[in-house]
Amino acid sequence: MSPFSTRPLTLADAPAVHAVIAAQELHDIGSVEIEVDDLVGDWQRPSYDLASSSVAVLDGERVVAYAEHLGEERYDAAVDPSYRGRGIGTWLAGWVQDLARSRGVAVLGMPVPEGSAGDRLLTALGYDVRWTSWVLRLPPGAEVAERALPEGYGLREATPADHEQVWAVVEDAFLEWSVRERSSLEDFGAQVWRRPGFEPWHLQVVTDPGGAVVAAANVWNTADPVDTYVAKLAVARGHRERGLAQALLVAAFAAGRARGAVSSSLSTDSRTGALTLYEKVGMRPDSVWVHRAVRLDRARAPRVRPADPG
Repeated sequence: MSPFSTRPLTLADAPAVHAVIAAQELHDIGSVEIEVDDLVGDWQRPSYDLASSSVAVLDGERVVAYAEHLGEERYDAAVDPSYRGRGIGTWLAGWVQDLARSRGVAVLGMPVPEGSAGDRLLTALGYDVRWTSWVLRLPPGAEVAERALPEGYGLREATPADHEQVWAVVEDAFLEWSVRERSSLEDFGAQVWRRPGFEPWHLQVVTDPGGAVVAAANVWNTADPVDTYVAKLAVARGHRERGLAQALLVAAFAAGRARGAVSSSLSTDSRTGALTLYEKVGMRPDSVWVHRAVRLDRARAPRVRPADPG
């Protein structure tokens, strides 16, 4: 009889799931990029039903692996490294494929560190690389050179009155290259100004001469080590090539350093074409990830009983 059991996740499982992901990241890339608040932000989106979109694998009472269908073509999964080699990852792939297929999804994928056990597993299951992404860091002590804003433009912390404009600017920019449905204002807010621990400096904007928000950056400081992480950075199409993104980075990194940060980081991928922009301001790749995906009409993950992921 398998020692494992399964059940849907609840919001109270966020610390346990974080521990699994953190152990996997530390093993695979040598650092921990995930925070508990990242999970809470995702799970508290009004449109997201965690209970019907997730599964936890337990050894007794301990969560040792999980998977969740985040919506459309994206899912996430992790297995504690000490539990690898027991078929859990393969079972999770089959579980999430079945769920996505039942929801009418044709293509399903997730990011994995290049060359990791997860990368090798998905390759063996027929997943192909759709794009590459990088975690970039500004080394300790390095600074982004300041760039003056064009005349009439201003940079400040966002206020609640700016939230709808921030949402529109960021979503418009991200949807230029990301194939997904537009996030609602409520879902966007759950991950930004309703994210646990949010402070006003976490959301900074650039306004044009008329006072409209035309660029925005959502950042925060991580812990141990303290690092200023840029979660979202976007400039409205008609206001690009004017140094607005660089000005936002300078302000965000300075605000983070003033609160104890020793480095700065962000993530970008090959769909955005922004890698060279960040390299020009001194950021360097710290880890490389590949987004692997499979067409569900071609998926070949073995089917095993849900109560027996081992």
